[in-house]
Amino acid sequence: MDPTLIIFIALSAFIAYRLYSVLGARTGEERPRDIEGLQRAKPREAQEAEAATEAEPAKPLPPVSAPAEPLRAADPAFDEKAFIDGARGAYELIVEAFTSGDLKSIRRFLSQSVFETFRDAVAARDKDGRRADLKFVGIETARIAASKVEDGHLVATIDFLSNQVRSTYDKAGALIEGDPARIDLVKDRWTFSRPLGSADPNWTLVATGGA
Repeated sequence: MDPTLIIFIALSAFIAYRLYSVLGARTGEERPRDIEGLQRAKPREAQEAEAATEAEPAKPLPPVSAPAEPLRAADPAFDEKAFIDGARGAYELIVEAFTSGDLKSIRRFLSQSVFETFRDAVAARDKDGRRADLKFVGIETARIAASKVEDGHLVATIDFLSNQVRSTYDKAGALIEGDPARIDLVKDRWTFSRPLGSADPNWTLVATGGA
């Protein structure tokens, strides 16, 4: 064998051994790279800011109105403003869906009895060939009129005062009710219910009527 080749082979083996001894051998001083270590490596100012944020207690909810007190007593996390905001959206959505006859889109927000009442009204309207039009101008007020806890359910009755343009036409297209050029002030009283302690935040419409 060529002496030069033997020298290169020996040199390669020596280099490989040195690399292994430096990179491959474990000394017992290795430390696992953990998230806690990276967190501890942050500047002191950042750590103190984070600690202050984590230690800051949650802001208490504002007091509720007298009619809503049974709801707060049963559920300390009950937020009246958030509930009213949701009720306003639900009211407009449900009224518009009922007017158009699209009950499928709101079925999950209706109790069985309310759904059946709406379904029968829509069926009767369709049978007579009538068509209803509605335009929401806006909701003036929405407030909890009464509340209670009954059979393990939170129950809230809400008074809505809204401006709507409503009109109904017969199968020939003649106006038989309402006025498309008039804004009506509409008063409704709806009752919503939700199981106490339920993880589902949605409330169900269980009763409708005029305020």
